[in-house]
Amino acid sequence: MDGRYFQVIARIHTDFPTKFGIPRQSGLIPDLKAEIVFEPEYRNPDALRGIEEFSHLWLIWVFDRSARETWSPTVRPPRLGGNQRMGIFATRSPFRPNPIGLSCVELAGIETTPTWGTVLRVRGADLADGSPILDIKPYIPYADSHPGALEGFASVPAEALEVVIPPDLLQQIPSQRLEALRGVLAQDPRPRYQEDPQRVYGFGFAGMEIKFSVSGQRLTVLAINSSR
Repeated sequence: MDGRYFQVIARIHTDFPTKFGIPRQSGLIPDLKAEIVFEPEYRNPDALRGIEEFSHLWLIWVFDRSARETWSPTVRPPRLGGNQRMGIFATRSPFRPNPIGLSCVELAGIETTPTWGTVLRVRGADLADGSPILDIKPYIPYADSHPGALEGFASVPAEALEVVIPPDLLQQIPSQRLEALRGVLAQDPRPRYQEDPQRVYGFGFAGMEIKFSVSGQRLTVLAINSSR
């Protein structure tokens, strides 16, 4: 069937209003919480019967912020510093012929609401707020996990940054968001090829605009403003 007939079954609600700051892979920051809200025609509880028996789920979704009319056979993976080109099908770049993403998330809870029907609460998502979801499938360890699999260039370790948040700014962060934000910052949200210690970066997170700079392996939060 032609891809134009695919239906958006749900949308995910996360703390990231834009692409900047989102973890590069799902599962890197378990403290990140999100909600999956189904579209009206898919709010049938029977469609979720038995899902509570699984701890993790696969999300098949659309890079709606990255869709392009054209595509390139090669891209510059951030893991390689943006200096080397690799084949598009050897990477997880969002700039694909079909901008489809695949993420594994932890199922943290199921809630029935009067307005949105059954809502799935998940952890570890790497999606922007409002991203459309095409399908949800259970993660099955014996089928989906291959301990001996080769990692290619993605095996290069990413060293976590030391995160410094001054006490006065620390007070502005809701306690339920603090560990998730620390995790996001420790993963270094900057493009990998940018190393200017004087540059100030910023991204939206949970209604806040986080400003920071990085010198060596230390990331310092410089300001937190309300983005609402």
